Amino acid sequence: MGDSLRSILSALWVTAATAFVGAATPAPAIAQTSGDFQSYLESLRPKARAMGISDATLNGVLPELTPNPRVIELDQNQPGGGTYAPIPNFEPYRRKHVDAARISRGQTAYQANRTRLARIEAETGVPEEIMVAIFGHETNYGSYTGDFDLIRSLATLAWEGRRRTLFEPELLATLKMLDNGVPRSRLVGSWAGATGYPQFLPSVYLRLAKDGDGDGKADIWTSEADALASIANYFVHSGWRRGEPWGVAVSVPSGLNRASLSARTNPPRCPRVFNRHSRWMTMAEWRGLGLVPESGRWPADSMMATLLEPDGPGKTAYLLTSNYRAILDYNCSNFYALSVGLLADAVRQ
Repeated sequence: MGDSLRSILSALWVTAATAFVGAATPAPAIAQTSGDFQSYLESLRPKARAMGISDATLNGVLPELTPNPRVIELDQNQPGGGTYAPIPNFEPYRRKHVDAARISRGQTAYQANRTRLARIEAETGVPEEIMVAIFGHETNYGSYTGDFDLIRSLATLAWEGRRRTLFEPELLATLKMLDNGVPRSRLVGSWAGATGYPQFLPSVYLRLAKDGDGDGKADIWTSEADALASIANYFVHSGWRRGEPWGVAVSVPSGLNRASLSARTNPPRCPRVFNRHSRWMTMAEWRGLGLVPESGRWPADSMMATLLEPDGPGKTAYLLTSNYRAILDYNCSNFYALSVGLLADAVRQ
């Protein structure tokens, strides 16, 4: 599917699982003039026209735009250098993100949407509870989706130039959304361009947003049906395997030779995330090494899994399947992906 939503967003911020050490750099004053800003926007017209964006849309939006200094400040204060901090334990993050309130609200959303969730799962193979867990993690079930003007924010970030190759395509995608009939009032979200209940980037919306309620629109801002269908479609394009769990919590014997299980690859994407995983082995092979599932139930012997011990030896560990990696495609953070899986399990109970 090309660059995933969170492979793009991982360039924008660093989660608790992958934080950097170093003081934030104070945001300098905007050096360019408003004339520079308008000149840059005008330079985008050939690219916009090549995407089929009408002059009427461009003329109705571009002349009124002004830079947003707050967006530049937020972008330049993102960690982006220095040395890696030690990775903290997962348990404090789990307690915060898989808490009783989020589980309760998730169960309410799950029950309220059972009919459509069951239909989407039947069509896609993506479990109902995974859709709900993403909805809960991204926007706390729609309670906060961001209030930045997407076009203004993305125009500012593209014009500022530090990461133009990242933000300019998202600006053009947002203009395409507007040209396609998405109301300007819907085009709000995070300062970095994520929008709607699933927090899709505009380019992801254009590729993967789905109409889940049959009204002919993909409204990820007010329609839970559309948001859930769009989340499922994202996972389909990320390689979700029907009928396979995301993982299983296990106890690991104290004498396990971890050095012999180290990964043998050097992943180009999110290496600090993937390098915490062991090499892949079958569930039968893991059982042979003395691992025991906390639920008492093993997945199929032939299923492949990798081991992660997010709180260190002696604590709960996880055998993770390829579907866990589909969750990492949404947000390349072990803490995020584990929390999604655990929240999903709790919501389904």
